[in-house]
Amino acid sequence: MIDMKKYFENENIVLYHSDVIDALKEIPKNSVDMIFADPPYFLSNGGITCRAGKMVSVNKGDWDRSSGVEEDLNFNINWIKEARRVLKENGTIWISGTMHNIYQVGYALKKLKFKILNEIVWFKPNAPPNLSKKYFTHSHETVIWARKHSFISHKYNYEIMKEIEDKLNPKGKQLRGVWVIPLTPKREKVYGHHPTQKPLELLKRIILSSTTENDVILDPFVGSGTTAVIATKYKRKFIGIDKEKKYLDLTLKRLRIKQIKKEEYINKKK
Repeated sequence: MIDMKKYFENENIVLYHSDVIDALKEIPKNSVDMIFADPPYFLSNGGITCRAGKMVSVNKGDWDRSSGVEEDLNFNINWIKEARRVLKENGTIWISGTMHNIYQVGYALKKLKFKILNEIVWFKPNAPPNLSKKYFTHSHETVIWARKHSFISHKYNYEIMKEIEDKLNPKGKQLRGVWVIPLTPKREKVYGHHPTQKPLELLKRIILSSTTENDVILDPFVGSGTTAVIATKYKRKFIGIDKEKKYLDLTLKRLRIKQIKKEEYINKKK
């Protein structure tokens, strides 16, 4: 039987064109080593922000609009519950966010019996100014790292992380929980635009810290495919999910993979 949710598949990569819950239910239990998730932040509220020195709308798309506190919380609980099911017993999950969603994410993780390992502060030294002049400049995002069980240990590549350096982290020392990484540079956006694209350096640190070669990495909100690019570069296997076809196409472009037509894919699978 052909899985019509699969948009692309080869020996190292599977992409699902699907709602996140539906696709997660297609993935076998205890089959994923690590998850990186950049879920909706629910900040598309009609406000303004600064991009490239210009005032622009903060709205990113319908997928980023809040449905209210309770519905937003239920969304996070439901997808994280399915993510927990597919994680291996020693698996870990990384979830990024801002003040708009990260507290709900933390609550959902605790409710679902994850053990929170670290709260990483991604500091953006080149963050845009706050145009309203009524708030402090938003210059960081939070990434929560958690493992599936409190009693089963996880992977952490300590020596590899000692080789990472930035303005707050000298090479050869323990890597701190504050990472100085600039905003995604233009050279990483040459294949197309996604409003929340993460820099390669952020995913490099996440993937190298908590996985090894041939591990299976899942990104349930694949977006521009940054997780896929780093996962494949460092010889990990990758599973990605997105309900917008244009972002799956962007991911394939960044991976330099030419997508075949759906009809060709179906005939190939028969």
